[in-house]
Amino acid sequence: MPLVLYLLGLAVFAQATSEFMLSGLGPDIARDLGVSIPAAGWLTSAFAVGMIVGAPAIAVLGARWPRRRTLLVTLTVFLLVHVIGALTTSFTILLLTRVIAALANAGFLALALATATTLVSPDAKGRATSVLLGGTTLACIAGVPAGAVLGQHLGWRSAFWAVAIISVPALIAILRAVPATRITGPATPGLVPLGDPEATNGFGVDRCLVVLLALGALVNGATFCSFTYLTPVVTDVTALGDGWVPVMLALFGLGSFAGVTLAGRYADRRDHRLAFVAGSTLLLGWGVFTLTASIPAATVVLVITQGLLSFAVGSTLISHALYAGSASPVLTGGLATASLNVGAALGPALGGAAIAATDYRAPLWVSTLLVGTALGLTGTLQLWERRWAWRGRFSSGNGGRRAG
Repeated sequence: MPLVLYLLGLAVFAQATSEFMLSGLGPDIARDLGVSIPAAGWLTSAFAVGMIVGAPAIAVLGARWPRRRTLLVTLTVFLLVHVIGALTTSFTILLLTRVIAALANAGFLALALATATTLVSPDAKGRATSVLLGGTTLACIAGVPAGAVLGQHLGWRSAFWAVAIISVPALIAILRAVPATRITGPATPGLVPLGDPEATNGFGVDRCLVVLLALGALVNGATFCSFTYLTPVVTDVTALGDGWVPVMLALFGLGSFAGVTLAGRYADRRDHRLAFVAGSTLLLGWGVFTLTASIPAATVVLVITQGLLSFAVGSTLISHALYAGSASPVLTGGLATASLNVGAALGPALGGAAIAATDYRAPLWVSTLLVGTALGLTGTLQLWERRWAWRGRFSSGNGGRRAG
């Protein structure tokens, strides 16, 4: 893998750290800027909405520029708004910087995914994707805890400064190593309605892209549903002490990093059967976790296992989507980014509603349901494809007899 990919992954690490670190900085921000803690929570919501809306929109606009310029502009804007956020004493300005940072982050990740696939051989998109998404998993392992430590000892503003500083090496790498040319391909990937049997052959490219993005959103929703509420699961359901919380979060992060790494090795085979087997195992794991969450040993094992399987399946689906949408890599990268963030927003919302209705075991049930829905969708579409393929053969046979 080219060195520039790892430096792009460093930028993704900084951006993912920025996205998730406010969960540990919210009370300090609220106290310093004179707002309530729920109001400080708007900073996280604003970032999530900006990511969902911004990914395809910025990707389409950025596709008209050379990739180097687009990556430089989006990462520079991301860096500068963190500097402004670190300096401001106004909550309104800080909220505005979060929206702008999310738009820049979304555009950067969309273009970075598209660029990564052009810097490697055509059959290595999965490995290139795993390098970038590995930055997200490393943020869970190291970036977010480090941000919390900085916030505790040096104040929340120091975490914003750290994110800005970490972004600088990636800026230099983009300037030196990313080609200045545009990424070729049409402006949009002519998406085909799922109900049109004649549009593609079997799981055709355009139809497959739509399905893969939907599956990616569901699987990522399941992942972040349980990850967001892992602390009360550990303390209230498993009945372990508070000291176990960072250990469990780190174990989940280590599992997720291993999962992304494995996905990079196998996603390039483009074997949908392998992804289906891994997805079925993921569903089984969430079900077992739900039933055994009160057992400490089972929780330790399943936290690692589910972290590994969740990110392996999710990363594989995104890699397959990049293959399916290779005719328009920039917009495909934007849609992939949006689908991941739809899941990241949907999962915790459903998990929170389920907790309010039942108890702290509920997010595990929701994760099971979301992955089960993804597998059910896959099976339904496979049956749909076989039905239309059978009808096509039957019609061809009748036509042949009438012609004779």
